Amino acid sequence: MSTMTYRPAHGGHYGLRQAARMEWIKLRSLRSTAYALLLTVVGMVTMGVVTMANTKPPHGAAKVASFDPTNNVLAGVALGQLIVGVLGVLVVTGEYSTGTIRSTLAAIPDRRMALAAKAAVFGALALVLGEAVTFVTFLAGRRALAADVPHPSLGDPDVLRAILLSGAYLALVGLMGIGVGAITRHTASAIGALVGITFVLPALLSGTTGTVVAKFFPTMIAGNSLAVTVPVDGMLSPWAGFVVLCGYSAALLAVGGRLLVRRDA
Repeated sequence: MSTMTYRPAHGGHYGLRQAARMEWIKLRSLRSTAYALLLTVVGMVTMGVVTMANTKPPHGAAKVASFDPTNNVLAGVALGQLIVGVLGVLVVTGEYSTGTIRSTLAAIPDRRMALAAKAAVFGALALVLGEAVTFVTFLAGRRALAADVPHPSLGDPDVLRAILLSGAYLALVGLMGIGVGAITRHTASAIGALVGITFVLPALLSGTTGTVVAKFFPTMIAGNSLAVTVPVDGMLSPWAGFVVLCGYSAALLAVGGRLLVRRDA
């Protein structure tokens, strides 16, 4: 991982722009970043195409009313969130495990600014990736549908919104990963916490309490609020779910930033 030190800007101060530039250089210099992003694209598109290829036409008034092929094609978001979330964790913990965090903090002593730069750079990259891959997945999956299955279109009600929010979801999970990584500063524990929050706890709670509590967890919001064009009973509305996810990301980053200030490198 490469690092670079900046001379202070005018007035003896460095800024977020310099910090973000440093983070971008580090992020793009890692082969693991390219491999992880490529795996996200391939995995999500493949899952979307396979899911749509196996989607059968609905029969009966109830099934026709609840039929939501857009939600089916975005099933790969579950895989994408895992990869992007883990990569977000590594953006922080990778530097602690290798010791390069010392170089980062020597260049940018303001730890909150350093974390903000990481979040801004990785969040922007994850957002661009998320929006691109969800659109590609939708278009590729639509072509895989059988001729007798209703084909969704970008012009249909809520389809574009579902795609855009699903893409943004990947960026939000990436920011959550950065926040959890900043809180724990340990790769294994941070990944375990992220997987527990996104996969394990929602599954356990949905089996014991239904959707009363589980509907507030990220994976449940993604699959049953953001990515749907037909409302799911008992779940949050798409925009309410999006606000909750934004709150999670902001809270984790805020806690992570506060803890970084209190700790030694």
